[in-house]
Order: sequence, then C-alpha cells, then structure tokens
Amino acid sequence: QVQLVESGGGLVQAGGSLRLSCAASGRTFSGYGMGWFRQAPGKEREFVAAIRWNGDTTYYAESVKGRFTISRDNAKNTVYLQMNSLKPEDTAVYYCAQTRELTLVSRRLYDYAYWGQGTQVTVSS
Repeated sequence: QVQLVESGGGLVQAGGSLRLSCAASGRTFSGYGMGWFRQAPGKEREFVAAIRWNGDTTYYAESVKGRFTISRDNAKNTVYLQMNSLKPEDTAVYYCAQTRELTLVSRRLYDYAYWGQGTQVTVSS
C-alpha cells in the first residue's frame, strides 16, 4: 500500500514563500508521476503541478505558473512544491498524489491512484 505524507504547510503573509514536501513509501517511487493538487473551502479539488517520473516534464496550472516549482528527489522518495510570491487566493489544503500508471504525467485527478492526507496553506493579506 502506498503512503504519501505531506509536510511544510503553514501560515504566511502575501508575497512570502513556503516549500511543501511529500514523502512516499510502499512501492517503487521513481517510476511514477507525482502531482500536487489543492482544495479551498467550498471549491472542488484542482490541479496545481505535476512532474514525470524522471523529472524531465513538468506541468503547471496557469494560476501558479512562474511562482511555483515542482521537483523530486527519487533517492529520497520525495516530491517538493516550492511556492513563491504567495497570494491569498493560494489558501487551500494541498495534496500530493501518485499516478496509477508507470511513467505517466497528468493534470487530471482521475489519473492519480494514491493521495496524501493534505497540508493546510494559509496566506494572509
């Protein structure tokens, strides 16, 4: 069974930065795509960023492009989300997820089989 554990969330002022981490265990990490999603109160879960198994392909939501960076360290079974220039509208619970299939990278929730418990990010104005 795959386990994903996020950390690094918190309260930050607008314009500040946070780095989220997601540690994976339970199956081979390096072969699977990883993604970050977020869900604000009263809204649906939405795509934030994704990275292919070897890091050579990344996708970003338009709302975070140029401010957020996804990366991974396969030796540590960990994926990261560096968030800079944070805005109040970035406030949400952030989830990491692992794809169903090997080598896949995707923006779609359906393509992810395993999810972490989420970490809260709150950006004050």
